[in-house]
Amino acid sequence: QVQLVESGGALVQPGGSLRLSCAASGSGLFFSAYPMGWYRRAPGKQRDVVATITRGLSTTYADSVKGRFTISRDNAKKTVYLQMNDLKPEDTAVYYCNGPRADGSAFWDWGQGTQVTVSS
Repeated sequence: QVQLVESGGALVQPGGSLRLSCAASGSGLFFSAYPMGWYRRAPGKQRDVVATITRGLSTTYADSVKGRFTISRDNAKKTVYLQMNDLKPEDTAVYYCNGPRADGSAFWDWGQGTQVTVSS
């Protein structure tokens, strides 16, 4: 069983920055073998993928965050990060991490997520 714990969310003003972290744990988890992704669910909307990073460190981003967000990973710490710059009110959401499968599903149960609120 893999547990995912997201942290780093906060209330921030437009134009501000945040760094989210997601720590993965579980017996026998070979973290470095999995792609990882950040997702978000805005109020009243479905959960969408924001960014992904492969085990080879290739990255993809949703168009809405390209140039502002950066995903990275530390395999030794079994942690994935999301650096978010130039935050906008539309970035307000609960942010989650997970391992994205090719069919669009996720490898593990979802964690609690971390709330990001962008507001003046």
